[in-house]
Amino acid sequence: MKMMFKSVSCRFVAFLLALGVCTGTAQAARQPLDKIVAVINSEVITQNELAGRVDQFEAQLKRQKRPVPPRDVFERQMLERIIYEKVQLQYARETSLRVDDATLERAVERVAANNKLTVEQFRAALKKDDVDWTRFREELRNEMTLSRLREREVDSRTMVSDAEIDAYMSAAASDRSSGQEVSVAHILLRAPEGANAETWRRLQQKAEDILARARQGDDFSRLAAANSDAPDALNGGSLGWRTADRLPTLYADAIRMLQPGGLTPVLRSPAGLHIVKVIDLRGADNKGPQVVQKTHARHILIKTGELVSDAEARQRLEQVRERIAKGADFAEQAKRYSGDGSAPRGGDLGWMGPGDTVPDFEKAMDALKPGEISQPVQSPFGWHLIQVIERKSEDVSDERRRNEARQALVARKSDEAYDEFVRQLRDKAFVEVRPPYADDKGTVAGAQ
Repeated sequence: MKMMFKSVSCRFVAFLLALGVCTGTAQAARQPLDKIVAVINSEVITQNELAGRVDQFEAQLKRQKRPVPPRDVFERQMLERIIYEKVQLQYARETSLRVDDATLERAVERVAANNKLTVEQFRAALKKDDVDWTRFREELRNEMTLSRLREREVDSRTMVSDAEIDAYMSAAASDRSSGQEVSVAHILLRAPEGANAETWRRLQQKAEDILARARQGDDFSRLAAANSDAPDALNGGSLGWRTADRLPTLYADAIRMLQPGGLTPVLRSPAGLHIVKVIDLRGADNKGPQVVQKTHARHILIKTGELVSDAEARQRLEQVRERIAKGADFAEQAKRYSGDGSAPRGGDLGWMGPGDTVPDFEKAMDALKPGEISQPVQSPFGWHLIQVIERKSEDVSDERRRNEARQALVARKSDEAYDEFVRQLRDKAFVEVRPPYADDKGTVAGAQ
């Protein structure tokens, strides 16, 4: 079984700001007087909660030297973002998806370690920046919950057939720009589910007005921050650098012939109306042979947790290693003691290339000679003994391109499916937005 691990974000200050963690200073600056600005099913959003999130994100945008929209526009955009978060978190609770305290503690430890700090030092650093520890933990739990929700509801159900991969690769082979990366930004005017003709007409008119302003030279990032209903609106609608195959199909087809600075016409999808701008282009990847070193290895894993501490796991593996050194068979020891799914195979992990395992494991494995057994090695999964069986060099050009095609198709399908999943949650929820943020229907402008 190949071991893969998605680490918790390690960008310290940016991570905290992106979560919208309210600082003690910001909280102290506002008095207890508060009011409800929105109701989402049985939960409320208060003016103080909204203002705290806006303050934090505004500070982040200023540090990044990005345009900051007017305060009233900013608050409306942030309110809609919070609504989307809450409907997802509510659905997660209703369907018994939760991040337990033990998992949260391990995530906190990884965030601290990624910043080269102990948990105690990390907590002190947050306190120095006036960041409440309890609030930080809960925001981290929420981020992990949202990630798991997407994995369960969308990513795990996204399938790509061999025929789709073959068709994708055939199209890429005839496309001279295949592999070229594009930096794009977009504006989304979201349409509620079951929108009638009049709703679409009003959205179309608004989109055409925005497009006209963009063509006249108005700053696109400001237009996105002020008008877009997408979660990335406050980042200027930027989708970052991507190959075209990692963009939604609608976007990829529309920008195919555009140069930097080019704008698409207004595009329509079930989610609403879109405007896309090409910010920049950069060269395609090298399509030549890709020769990599592959390693055939096996391991014995002792998992850690409430029942087994790190010290106990390491000690057990040291004893196992000593027995192997005295003549015990590695495979038999793996079958007897390993907690990994590879145990029935004697710990055999098969052939692995760069990036197929977590960094700690790969670094220790790469340092071994064939036949050599490592000292106990720690990874996010626990403690390992690793033995390299053999190595070989292999041209993985075709395999790599096929894997890249699969990943690109999965990413595209998953992104589109996730957007639709979240939109449906939002449309099905009871959402009452109160003045001054409500339109005449009691909703956020531009939303349902």
